[in-house]
Amino acid sequence: MTPPADPALADALARLLPNAHAPYSGVHVSAIVETADGRRHEGVNVENAAYPQGVCAEASAISDMVTKGGKRIRRIYVASNLPGFIWPCGGCRQKIWEFAEPGCEVVSVAADGAAETHTIEELLPLGFRLERG
Repeated sequence: MTPPADPALADALARLLPNAHAPYSGVHVSAIVETADGRRHEGVNVENAAYPQGVCAEASAISDMVTKGGKRIRRIYVASNLPGFIWPCGGCRQKIWEFAEPGCEVVSVAADGAAETHTIEELLPLGFRLERG
């Protein structure tokens, strides 16, 4: 059995879902990025008729974090209007990897409040990181 998500966090993700702009797929996704200092940054997916010019919810939340001076992700939460769990796409896994602290958790929250967690290293083994000296 999967442990439940923090109810306040699950509510925040659910509150964001109607803000998604998904007229083509109908799939609404929300994300919350948590930084090491506990700040949270929100995002939703924004589709565009000129595929693939849309923005995933995870990328939207990461952009908010960077815009506000954040540098490192401790944890990221994702939810959707689909049944069950949803996971970041490959491109978003790389975006998360770029800013992730070691062991960064990716938490998928289902509509019923259940949660499943994997580290970014589990979701993106051997991810690409430019080492800066």
